[in-house]
Amino acid sequence: MITIGTIVMGAADVRRAADFWTRALDYVPRDGLVEDDWVVLVPAHGPGPGLSLGLSVTPVREHPRVHLDLYARDAAEQAAEVERLLSLGAERVDWDSYPDDADFVVLADTEGNRFCVIDTDHG
Repeated sequence: MITIGTIVMGAADVRRAADFWTRALDYVPRDGLVEDDWVVLVPAHGPGPGLSLGLSVTPVREHPRVHLDLYARDAAEQAAEVERLLSLGAERVDWDSYPDDADFVVLADTEGNRFCVIDTDHG
């Protein structure tokens, strides 16, 4: 049986992206180093999915087919995490597909990759 090893995202600046995601998720480079063209990040404490960042010159898609969902316990934690991520360099995305009473906030990392912060307690 196979399992997911890591989730891979492209980055024009792998070191900048690694800096953002290590601080955003409390991850560390798996091998202790960040290359200019590749890094695999893993949780600093305990198990969890890996995040690989690879050098890419492909433009960011406005509506990506794959993205990360980051879970928050409730609306208060979601709001606090959104603010923390913005302070690390994330940006709000003017998302044109928000439903009424959305339980998610769309952000972009320092490379423009979209991700969502989800309020998992939302009705």
